[in-house]
Amino acid sequence: MGWHCTGLRWPQEGPVLGWRKDARAGGAQDGAGSVRTSVLAYGTELGFRAGGERHCVGARGNVCPLGAVVSGRSTGARCQECARLDRAHSVAADTIADDPRTYRVYLAWFGPGMVKVGITAEERGAARLREQGAVVFSWLGRGPLMAARRTEELLRSALGVPDRIPYARKRAVRAALPGAAERVAEVEGLYGRAAALEGEGGGWPRSLERLPFEPVDHTGLFGLDGPVEVARAVTELVADGVVAGRLVAAAGPDLHLAGADRVVVLDTRLITGWELAGADARSGVTVPMADIGGGGVQDGLF
Repeated sequence: MGWHCTGLRWPQEGPVLGWRKDARAGGAQDGAGSVRTSVLAYGTELGFRAGGERHCVGARGNVCPLGAVVSGRSTGARCQECARLDRAHSVAADTIADDPRTYRVYLAWFGPGMVKVGITAEERGAARLREQGAVVFSWLGRGPLMAARRTEELLRSALGVPDRIPYARKRAVRAALPGAAERVAEVEGLYGRAAALEGEGGGWPRSLERLPFEPVDHTGLFGLDGPVEVARAVTELVADGVVAGRLVAAAGPDLHLAGADRVVVLDTRLITGWELAGADARSGVTVPMADIGGGGVQDGLF
């Protein structure tokens, strides 16, 4: 019985991998199993090997009752029933209208021309922004959930900014981010346009408190303050497959691992549900990957 990764977390100090040792992947019932974390420091070497089959991680802190086997390419690592249950209790799904917590609206920048608007519970601070890999962000306002939701929809429509940006697009620009002034300027420009909507008819909800423009830049926290040229991305784990290398950067769910002649990005959502064991950090990567550095796409075992 080995360790199951519960995902990459982003406390304010930096990235941490969570682990649980129990009979089924992701389980947390009746206090069974033991839990630990691994603090990730840039420059350290990592290596692990996948064993057996990948199992559903369950939903809302509960073990999957079926112990279902799930696809290696799924970033959710849940069977259909657990995915439905998890979605039904998600704020993002608009199924919880009476949440009494205070929410914050934000603008997040991931690269040139890639800014999104979103909301997060105030009690979580900026953890959600780090989990998404936001290179720069600023708060816009705070208030009740429905007021935050209405503001998010207003800004999407009026400013033409999305509420989602695919991870593949975020990864593609990390190797050539512009300077700090240019990064902040794009967010500041959109913040100004958003603030101007407040005085217009049908503008911001009255119950949403405006917050000042205070940009936060995560390039140092993510290890992106120097060039990180990514060549390939892991597309799935396979039984007995190894992922290993020296950690050079991390952003959102992604770990950037340097090997002998290339940098590989691993979306840690792909390793949840697998039973993992340690491996030599110099073993390289022996799971399917896609070429994301040369313009083409190439799948296979390397």
